[in-house]
Amino acid sequence: MIAAAACAQAQAGAEGLFDHYRSGFHRDNMALQVLLDRQNLSCNCVDGMWGARTEIALVTWQTLNGQPVTGVPDAAVLQALGGTTNIFTRYTVTEADLTNGIAAVPAEWDERARLPALKYETVQEMLAEKGHTSQRAIERLNPGVAWPNPPAGTEVVLPECSASVPAKAGSVRIALARMEITVFDADGRLVALFPCSIARDKSRRPAGELCVKNVAPNPTYLYDPQLFVPGGPKTSKLVIPPGPNNPVGLAWVGLSLQGYGVHGTPLPENIGRAESHGCFRLSNWNAVKLVKMVRPGVPVVVEE
Repeated sequence: MIAAAACAQAQAGAEGLFDHYRSGFHRDNMALQVLLDRQNLSCNCVDGMWGARTEIALVTWQTLNGQPVTGVPDAAVLQALGGTTNIFTRYTVTEADLTNGIAAVPAEWDERARLPALKYETVQEMLAEKGHTSQRAIERLNPGVAWPNPPAGTEVVLPECSASVPAKAGSVRIALARMEITVFDADGRLVALFPCSIARDKSRRPAGELCVKNVAPNPTYLYDPQLFVPGGPKTSKLVIPPGPNNPVGLAWVGLSLQGYGVHGTPLPENIGRAESHGCFRLSNWNAVKLVKMVRPGVPVVVEE
């Protein structure tokens, strides 16, 4: 609600020094996105590209903090957000990353069910998720690295998106038209904004008042073939092991409507689309934050 109202007041485009932000990849854009992400106002992927999600996150922050609602990341805004130092961190690829952190994900569901975990498929995927960013942005930050699986000892630059412990949720709202989830504390103050994906089939989109039923970090997934191939062969259901490439990612928030929840995804760059079977998808890093914020019984309102 706040994001939509604030966006309506935002200027149509950035002016002056920051016009160049909208022309492509810029580290200054990434700095802004990192600073907002640390305050749980997410543009989804911290990728250095200006877009509607970055502007929504910015104007939400401006509204919450009594700033002029411009949607323009001028020097004063960046300074008020914390400045542009310490935006990046360095990470050295380890032998353990290569031997224990990554593994191929089979195409067949029965083969996936036999694995102990669904790990990252590449070091590049792992590092992108660590930096809350896209795999393309990792390449742009680190040209010349032997992607997707650089050898142990390779040092790379990542966005530093560590944040303070998220506030506890008093309520949650899911806006279907805006494809976003907003979290409010017990006093009704907005404390988090997460872009999400929703069901492709409008008839499978719930609406109205629900609540959190259960939460599960690093969940398993029950594969039901009838959800993927309606009317197809009635093969057995399968328990898919946990991990970042599990269909529900690294976190699950079950809702009081049977079969529905908010969860992570192995494809964070697809967030913001109408593509799911009915649940609400977040990037893994935002789903992990949400799991830490909610508890059973927290009200959830789904609105158009």
